[in-house]
Amino acid sequence: MIETPESSATVDLAAQAHGVDPDQIAKTICLKAGDRILLVVTAGTKRLDNRKFKDRFGVKPRMLGSEDVVAMTSHPIGGVCPFGLPDPLPVFCDISLKQHSEVLPAAGATNAAVRIAPDHIAALTGAEWVDVCQ
Repeated sequence: MIETPESSATVDLAAQAHGVDPDQIAKTICLKAGDRILLVVTAGTKRLDNRKFKDRFGVKPRMLGSEDVVAMTSHPIGGVCPFGLPDPLPVFCDISLKQHSEVLPAAGATNAAVRIAPDHIAALTGAEWVDVCQ
């Protein structure tokens, strides 16, 4: 785990703190899809595509509020990662991550991250690869 003295709570701040391209920041988004809560991990500069998401999951994604994110993940927004969850959540890795040999997801705090290969994220979390970004 890498801790920085400055905040890495946004993609741009994290990229600056770790000296990498913003796209190498692996952002973890906590979403509600119908009755399911799930995590989607994407490359830092990518945005969810509502049509692709709906085609894959059958519903439009809905972002959770900060209190719900903390309750579901035990991590604050800006520090959410697919690891160290109090209860298992389904994890989906967007194919946008595959363009990098190494990415940096947050590590449970707004100033912490890990360096990891995208395939290793998927293996450790049991994630399914999806194509849900623009």
